[in-house]
Amino acid sequence: MTERIAAGSWVEIHKIVLKAGERAPQVPEDTRQVPLEMRVKGFLAASANVDDEVEIVTPAGRRLRGRLAAVNPAYNHGFGPPVDELVTVGIEVRAILRQRDQVK
Repeated sequence: MTERIAAGSWVEIHKIVLKAGERAPQVPEDTRQVPLEMRVKGFLAASANVDDEVEIVTPAGRRLRGRLAAVNPAYNHGFGPPVDELVTVGIEVRAILRQRDQVK
């Protein structure tokens, strides 16, 4: 038996927003062949089981519906490795601004 998830728990929902055949014609062909999916984290509005259709309240106060996909989901995104060309940009910009201020 699956454990019921309590209302107010931090969860993630999943929903198919558009099926593959419903994507816009200007979308690239490889993108058109897959559904547009939504995953949103928020607080469970009423107790439920994983895979149930549920409503959540996001931290911004939006109410959304979808399939309960995860309980206590982690944030696992990143910005990738540093870009060599951008690593020194801050230092370079500060040097340019200091030089500009000295010219005035």
